[in-house]
Amino acid sequence: MNKKALEDLNVKGKKVLVRVDFNVPIIDGVITDDNRIVQALPTIKYLIDEEAKVILFSHLGRIKKEEDLAKNSLDVVAKRLEELLGQKVNFVPYTRGIELENAINEMKNSEVVMFQNTRYEDLDGKKESKNDPELGKYWASLGDMFVNDAFGTAHRSHASNVGIASNLESAAGYLMEKELKYIGDTVANPQKPFVAILGGAKVSDKIGVIENLLKKADKILIGGGMAYTFMKALGYNIGTSICEEDKLDLANSILENANGKIVLPVDVVVTKEFKEDAEYRVATYKNLKEDEMGLDIGPKTIKLFKKELKGAKTVVWNGPMGVFEFTNFAKGTEAICEALANMKDARTIIGGGDSAAAAIQMGYREKFTHISTGGGASLEFLEGKELPGVVSLDDALECDCGEDCDHDHDH
Repeated sequence: MNKKALEDLNVKGKKVLVRVDFNVPIIDGVITDDNRIVQALPTIKYLIDEEAKVILFSHLGRIKKEEDLAKNSLDVVAKRLEELLGQKVNFVPYTRGIELENAINEMKNSEVVMFQNTRYEDLDGKKESKNDPELGKYWASLGDMFVNDAFGTAHRSHASNVGIASNLESAAGYLMEKELKYIGDTVANPQKPFVAILGGAKVSDKIGVIENLLKKADKILIGGGMAYTFMKALGYNIGTSICEEDKLDLANSILENANGKIVLPVDVVVTKEFKEDAEYRVATYKNLKEDEMGLDIGPKTIKLFKKELKGAKTVVWNGPMGVFEFTNFAKGTEAICEALANMKDARTIIGGGDSAAAAIQMGYREKFTHISTGGGASLEFLEGKELPGVVSLDDALECDCGEDCDHDHDH
């Protein structure tokens, strides 16, 4: 990564603005998965240890109307962070104004202030999401330097990442660096054999990813709702299963150009109703009935996918194999998750989103080489796209040898 790193900044006594990604799931005021907060701790702790004044901010959910404000307040996140850090986090419930400015100006070294959800600024004209220059400039004025540790929003050009970075000295945090290293390096220089597993509902979400990975991967295993579009393109009956009719030609041309690298399901778990306790059976595509829909991959497909994974040195997984929120249709996702978690000599990476949630839910957090904190950002990165939140950061200093290097000498 040729961007400035945390250690390149002289942070002692300085007000350091840190864009974190604390967009965590909250149900009835309780955080149900704190992975994103945990992943940001190394950056925050480093800055505390180096005696910086640490000013944290994040988005949470979407703000479209007044009633979205209260349910998307970051106060509950600040409390959880306080527990994890073991030190006071001063939460300021504003995104601008005198209270926020005073709280920051009164900070002592190693103290932590967190201000309100950046998307509160979206209530009045999407100022955050549309990278309003005045807002980016204002937030930049609150600090001396900027650290972006929010990989989850790196594919967006917002006031809280690109806007601030264009006004201040900036660097990538540890989590950002880790994400770029694992996902970027893995896709650029994978250890072979390299197998990608793609799931989720839509082919259209993953077209760029499939096309980019076909150049790099030895096999691409496709499950989830997107598999039905491919199966219909091949002429199979998919009943009432989810399908993007306008993508059938595209699915066909992807398969034609894949040179046998794409592996599709051979059986499927079907039901007549989309609900948790619906009656279900296992079917092949040849005997799937007109009024049935597929909600998971079947046991023969699980076996096939496991066989394709044998001996792989690099595996990237993005997207569940079925409707894993329903117990009866979670077996495919669970089986793939378990298979990857037990691969001893492989680099295993989950590209965020639902597959990351499934792995953590099943207790496999520590069993993967890397679980990404960014769904959309991971996908765009896997497509080979540049991420605005990364591009906007300051480049690393070049040393005398004239290139970005790891030489052990001072710049």
